[in-house]
Amino acid sequence: MTIASPPRHPQLAVSAAIFRDGRILLVRRAHAPAKGVYTLPGGRVEFGEGLHEAVAREVMEETGLSISVIGLAGWREVLPSASGGGHYVIISFAARWAGNEPILNDEHDDFIWIEPGNFGDLKLTGGLPEVVSAAKNLL
Repeated sequence: MTIASPPRHPQLAVSAAIFRDGRILLVRRAHAPAKGVYTLPGGRVEFGEGLHEAVAREVMEETGLSISVIGLAGWREVLPSASGGGHYVIISFAARWAGNEPILNDEHDDFIWIEPGNFGDLKLTGGLPEVVSAAKNLL
């Protein structure tokens, strides 16, 4: 089995801070990189796809949820590390839950609806608290 190397150029991705009854949805990554880390649902933008369309599609694929995008909550950049990994620019959006209950795909092994800022000792992806705070300000 050949392991694919990361792309040689930055990848554009999206994520969503999804609000429902005053809480946001976090999902836990089931695989490397960042296995066991809680994050916002999201993923890569496909060629020719708009950002709002991409985030709604990724959220549906990963969680089964329908969302309504509210607005831009920020961005972050993930650079390749010495241990590998890709270069990603992640555009994050605030969104409202619009329907369905979470059904995770194989990318995640847990989810939690949690009060924004009440992350306790959860292992989080970098920049998540700042994105969630910015998203909350858009409500």
